[in-house]
Amino acid sequence: MNDPGLRKVYAPNGMLLKSGDTCYNEELGNSLHAVVEQGAEAFYNGTVGERLIRDVREAGGILTMDDLRNYKVRVTNGFSINIMGYDILGMPPPSSGTVGISLVLNILASYGGLDAVKGPLGLHRLVEALKHMLAIRMDLGDPNFENISKTVSDMLSRSFAKSVKERIFDNTTFPPEYYMHWWSQLMDHGTSHFCTVDSARNAVSMTSTVNSQFGSDVLSTSTGIVLNNEMDDFSVPTDLSHDKLPPSPINFIKPNKRPLSSMSPIIVLKDKQLAGVIGGSGGLDIIPAVIQVFINHFLLGIDPLAAVENARVYHRLIPNVVLYENWTVVDREHIELSEKLKDFLRERGHQVQAKAGGAICQLVVQNLTAAAGLGRKGRGDDVLRGVLTAISDPSERRAACSNVIVFLEKMIECRVAAFLVNNFMASCVKHVIKLADFYKSRSKYVRMHLT
Repeated sequence: MNDPGLRKVYAPNGMLLKSGDTCYNEELGNSLHAVVEQGAEAFYNGTVGERLIRDVREAGGILTMDDLRNYKVRVTNGFSINIMGYDILGMPPPSSGTVGISLVLNILASYGGLDAVKGPLGLHRLVEALKHMLAIRMDLGDPNFENISKTVSDMLSRSFAKSVKERIFDNTTFPPEYYMHWWSQLMDHGTSHFCTVDSARNAVSMTSTVNSQFGSDVLSTSTGIVLNNEMDDFSVPTDLSHDKLPPSPINFIKPNKRPLSSMSPIIVLKDKQLAGVIGGSGGLDIIPAVIQVFINHFLLGIDPLAAVENARVYHRLIPNVVLYENWTVVDREHIELSEKLKDFLRERGHQVQAKAGGAICQLVVQNLTAAAGLGRKGRGDDVLRGVLTAISDPSERRAACSNVIVFLEKMIECRVAAFLVNNFMASCVKHVIKLADFYKSRSKYVRMHLT
């Protein structure tokens, strides 16, 4: 651990902290308090930013205060897609998440019924749809710099999805070149995600990232802020990738440009009422993980806990391998794709390989069936308020950071899942009820009835 900032937090006495030790990042707490009291100006044009710039330049960086002052948060309209009776709200490019989810689900919907996603054959079709999506998504980039309108239109189009479905065969898979990929696949890294629902059924699905686990491996000693290495998510003209394909020029670096990502925070509506919130962490694995959780619960009717904890599959197009989860989690439960499913995939030419980990997913669902009699009494609105169930992958199951937060006015029943509330939310959100109790809970799931 060469960085003095990281050493101060994680090896304060010259020895790396062990499991069960408490780590303190007092400077980060001070920085967050300054932002709470002074607003964003504290960071972009104030003392927090000034200290950060000083530390960056002492570490050899070139960031300036003008860079912070001139940075603008880009607020854009989200995407809304209607699939199989649900409205899915998500983020637009440069994230490939929402459009990727749209393409895969529309391909599966074009088979004409829910039977298309069931059982071993449904899994084979899902894998094939993912491979087509991965090839097409590399024509995406920052829409403020690149013309990606046709690619976006195609990925949202039911007719385009149907044409892709015609290239999927139930008895075989194909080598990577069949999927007409032109560019090297972007291997983006881990992220952090949380899902939030309150008593008025306002919902937030939020993914953030410093890219790698400790970003650039630099922590500002005077602010406690970890510097990201998000530039790694751009395609680099000189990169010679493992798949021998050229990098995508649509995702080349330019000043003020945002890189392509796999972030997939979504909110699910049914008949204009909140049905669920889903998101995930884990780079390129996020999109297939979120899709599988959505399919498991909303299409196949699997209960929320099993919908999240069931073994998942992943693909990266090159190498042409289906990765399946094979993992023993913190409570000693073993999660692995069944032999029946693995054999079915092998029979169709898939090479399958175990993966110790994957994406972390979070799911909050509202029971709308039981909500009709609960939602409108005395409220003066048309918002249904049913039982909320919140699930997160066990934090030691996968290699990323997860959070599920449910804000309450009145708690009637609460059994809390093993989940992580990150330092930022714990510092900045003052009305979260008994966060310490959340950390201590070891029960399987959250079930909250809000009135």
